[in-house]
Amino acid sequence: MNYGELKKVDSANGPGVRVTLFVSGCRNHCPGCFNRDTWDFAYGKPYTEETEKEILDALSPEYINGFTVLGGEPFEEENQPEVAGLLKKIREKYPKKNIWCYTGYTLEKDLMTGGSKHTEVTDEMLSCIDVLVDGRFIQAEKDLTLAFRGSRNQRLLKLRNGKAEGEL
Repeated sequence: MNYGELKKVDSANGPGVRVTLFVSGCRNHCPGCFNRDTWDFAYGKPYTEETEKEILDALSPEYINGFTVLGGEPFEEENQPEVAGLLKKIREKYPKKNIWCYTGYTLEKDLMTGGSKHTEVTDEMLSCIDVLVDGRFIQAEKDLTLAFRGSRNQRLLKLRNGKAEGEL
C-alpha cells in the first residue's frame, strides 16, 4: 500500500486534534474530488513498518483525540490488509482514542458481508472504527456548511462492533 500524506496534527477530518493518513488508490473517481492525486495506487510513498511506528508515536500525546484514515480509498481491496492491521494496533495501544474512516462506499451495500468491497479483513476494520463517513462525494450535493463531510448524501455513522448504531 502507498500513502499520499501523513498529517500529525489535523483538525479538519474529525473532532479535535488528530493524526490523519491519506492512503493511495481509489476506483470511485468522484467528479469534484478534493484529492484526485490519491486515485493512483502508486501515488506517494510506500507504507512501511517505519510509517506505522511514526503513526503510533504521533498518537501518543494527550492532546491528540484520535486517528482518521481516508484517501484515496481505505476500503479498496489492496488497502484493506494494511489498514486493518494499523487500526487494530491503534485500538490496542490507544483504546480511548477514537478512530474515524472516510469511504466512498456505503456500509450496507458495499462493506457488509456479501458487499462488493467485503474481504476477509473488512469486518476487522469495521470493528475498530468509531465513526464511518460513507458515500461518494456528489458535486451536485456539495454543502460547505456540513461538518466533516463534503456532500449531503454522505453519512456520519457511529459504529459499535462493526455495525451502525446511528448517525451523528
